[in-house]
Amino acid sequence: MNVRTAPTSTATLPGHDRAALVASARKVIDIEARGIEALAQRIDGDFSKACGLILACPGRVVVSGMGKSGHIARKIAATLASTGTPAFFVHPGEASHGDIGMITSHDVVLLLSNSGETEEVLTILPFLKRQGNALIAMTGNPRSTLARDADAHLDASVSNEACPLGLAPTASTTAALVLGDALAIALLEARGFTADDFARSHPAGALGRRLLKISDVMHTGSAIPAVKVNATLTEALMEMSRKGLGMTAIVDDHGLLQGVFTDGDLRRSLDDHGVDMRATPVSNAMSRHPKVIAPDKLAAEAAQLMETYKIHALLVVDETRHVVGALNIHDLLRARVV
Repeated sequence: MNVRTAPTSTATLPGHDRAALVASARKVIDIEARGIEALAQRIDGDFSKACGLILACPGRVVVSGMGKSGHIARKIAATLASTGTPAFFVHPGEASHGDIGMITSHDVVLLLSNSGETEEVLTILPFLKRQGNALIAMTGNPRSTLARDADAHLDASVSNEACPLGLAPTASTTAALVLGDALAIALLEARGFTADDFARSHPAGALGRRLLKISDVMHTGSAIPAVKVNATLTEALMEMSRKGLGMTAIVDDHGLLQGVFTDGDLRRSLDDHGVDMRATPVSNAMSRHPKVIAPDKLAAEAAQLMETYKIHALLVVDETRHVVGALNIHDLLRARVV
């Protein structure tokens, strides 16, 4: 009978084996760090030219690469797209079998190949040149075919790979990834891309939710609970029930905020057994100095305000104290701000 031997736990490795693993990891990090550091010296006129080609591009940036360079190319395309530069990835092998139709003459094409001689990438070069695409190459070989044929060349070369065999793309792919990030961020700053722009391209992400404005989540128009200052407690209660936010604004004839009437104010009124709900003006029971927020504030600020003052709803007012919106904790929960 064959008996399988369980894998050796790292906890049972001899001390010298653990030390060797740690030393190996540190060596890899050191090699890759030195490769990245050397990149800064090669950010030159071709880098500026590449940025200029993209900024002047009326279409999109098409990023392509094979193998490990393809994985890096996908990430660069995603980073460009999320930071204000429309971009997408095309597999060079699939491009030769029809997908090249996704590339228009208005697009800039960024091609990645460490050797600069990758067959699948070079195969599509003639088509791109005939179509008139601006070409940016990112290679580890400035004398390669791809580097020579490009309009701008980004030098991602490294002195050696972190792999001791010199075979697995390691330091070279890290350098290409960092160079792609440098390109994306330089373009972001050149375009004046803002946090609001970033939020619009990340509506479902935590980063985007953190940048939601009050105006994105508040109730507006007829959905705002509001009654005139001379309304009765009964009328205020009916408005609260209709709008379902647990409070109502009290406004004057011009829509200016005078106070707020909340569930808590209602309970306190009901505790006064002598109160006539149909005859008592809501102004007698309202809170005259409610917490409010402006529509251009972050939704996260509303959550903080609610938590600090132990309240569950807020009125939204403009600079003249006109009520322009309302929201409660459930609106923030639905937007996943809290």
